[in-house]
Amino acid sequence: MKRQQTVENVGEARTRILDAAESLFAQRGFDATATSAIAEAAAVPKGLLFYYFPSKKDMLASLVGERLGPGRIDPDPLIEPGNPVRSLLNLSQKLFRVQADSDVIRVIVWREQHSHPEVKAKLAAHRRALYATIEKVLAGSLHIPVGSKRLRAAALAWGAIVTTPPLEDESIESTSREQMDDPLEHLTSLAELLCAGLQDGSE
Repeated sequence: MKRQQTVENVGEARTRILDAAESLFAQRGFDATATSAIAEAAAVPKGLLFYYFPSKKDMLASLVGERLGPGRIDPDPLIEPGNPVRSLLNLSQKLFRVQADSDVIRVIVWREQHSHPEVKAKLAAHRRALYATIEKVLAGSLHIPVGSKRLRAAALAWGAIVTTPPLEDESIESTSREQMDDPLEHLTSLAELLCAGLQDGSE
């Protein structure tokens, strides 16, 4: 029992550290955030911080790698067989909600990708995972088989449409949240156009 409690406490401490780092990196930026501030916000000794993350860059890489995007989305419940338009909208709505709940994609990645190669690499991996998720949703919802090249092109196009842009001020963030809250009406016509082209003829 004591061993189990210790393991749970260890997991809790690491999560608190990442939570604190996420909040502070979003508020102040990576370079302006001291590790001592992260330790204080996480309510852990500074030594424990470095036990989990040997450097602040390791913390940033773990944060982005673990909390960024499609890995947190199960595409299967979003698929509506025979209705690729609705399936795309289901996926997009879920993606927007995941992003809105986290500062990682909304703020940190876009701010840090140009100065930290590891963040840029994680963003590239995120995009690849997003495209794969879109492909799976489309393949599962289409009522006719579609060639792999055509399916991949459609996934790339939809990924470009729904990828969150950098947020430079509160008005942009407010607009993004409003779009997340509505029924994706602005994306419906785009989804219809893309799916019509996807199913129009063979590869």
